[in-house]
Order: sequence, then structure tokens, then C-alpha cells
Amino acid sequence: MSTSVPADTAHDHAHHFESREHQYSAAKLGIWLFMLTEIVMFGGLFVGYAFLRSLYPEIFFDGHKYLDVTMGATNTIVLLTSSLTMALSISYIQTGQNKKAALNLWLTFACAFVFLIIKYFEYSHKIHDGLLPGHFFTHAGDHPEKIGMFFGIYFMMTGLHGVHVTAGIVLISWLLIKLYKGHFNPKYFTPVEGVGIFWHIVDLVWIFLFPMFYLIH
Repeated sequence: MSTSVPADTAHDHAHHFESREHQYSAAKLGIWLFMLTEIVMFGGLFVGYAFLRSLYPEIFFDGHKYLDVTMGATNTIVLLTSSLTMALSISYIQTGQNKKAALNLWLTFACAFVFLIIKYFEYSHKIHDGLLPGHFFTHAGDHPEKIGMFFGIYFMMTGLHGVHVTAGIVLISWLLIKLYKGHFNPKYFTPVEGVGIFWHIVDLVWIFLFPMFYLIH
């Protein structure tokens, strides 16, 4: 895979790299090292979730009844669609079809935005019902302390994921600006690949979160 910089750049690679292939390899390594930190972070949360669920299975069973499976499933479809459009955008840049690449980046952006809108309404409903942990928790149903623990974990993990979706929107916006300025072509698309890897991992995390919270039996 060739990764030279645009033709209007004075050199085909930065001066501290031996070649453009060396620069590309270093960039990919940096991307994957960053992704590794993300995986370790969410992996730790998944381990904590599994530990608490093994100790208090009834808490998770009771708590998931307050979640809207339809909203969760819709968001799953939205993010799966966004993974497809992100992959297509990279493929189109590799073949020099920048207009199609831009269209698919816009579709990815739209899917991410729709995900956050659905999450906003879902969160708003939970807050209205007094299910936000801490000072704002006013739920008066059965075993409120157990429900509070469930939603503490729920808001922490899905909220952190939402922050990453927001970061993805910012990165996709940056890619669109660079694409319209002609910075990407079949020989140089490393930043698009990097954002694509980040986005696929964000989507993968949700694929785990959805059944962990919404499909408990």
C-alpha cells in the first residue's frame, strides 16, 4: 500500500523517516498503540461489569427492565451502518473517487449524530424518571439501591462511549475539511485509515454494550 504525501508537498516523507513506507509504518503503529489504550480502558470496565454481575445478577436483571430495547437496537443498526459507510469512504479514496468518499463520510457523520440524538432522548427519559445516580436519584420503586447501582454502571459505560462517539464526529468533520481541500488521494490516506480504525472500535464497543445492558435474561 503506497502512502506518499500529496504531490504539492516538497518531500514524499518527513525528514526524520528513511522512506514513505517507514513513515506509513510508524503512523500505523502509533494508531494501533492509541487504540490499544482504548481497548485496555474499556476492557477494564467490561471486567468490572462481569465481576459485579456475577455477584449481583438480580440487580442487572431488574435494572435492564427500565431500558428501551427499541432505542438500543436502533442505535445498534445506526452504528453498524456507519461502520459500512466509513469503510466505503476509505475504499473510495483509495480508488480516487473523492466525491463518493465525501458522501460516505457525510453519511457516517449523520449516523453518529443520529446515535447521539437517540441517546439524548433515552438519557432524558431516565433522568426524568429519577434514575440518574447520585444526588439526582429519586427512583421510588422496589429496591432503589440496587437500581441505582445498575444505572451507575450504565451511565458510566454508555456515557464514556458517547464521549468517544462525539470525538468521532469531530474527527470525521476534520477529515471532510481535509478531503475538500484535496489533501487525500490514492497515494495518501493514512489519516482516513486512522479515523476509520478508531470508529470501528467505537462501534465494536457498542456491539458489546447493547446486549450487556439491554438483553439481559
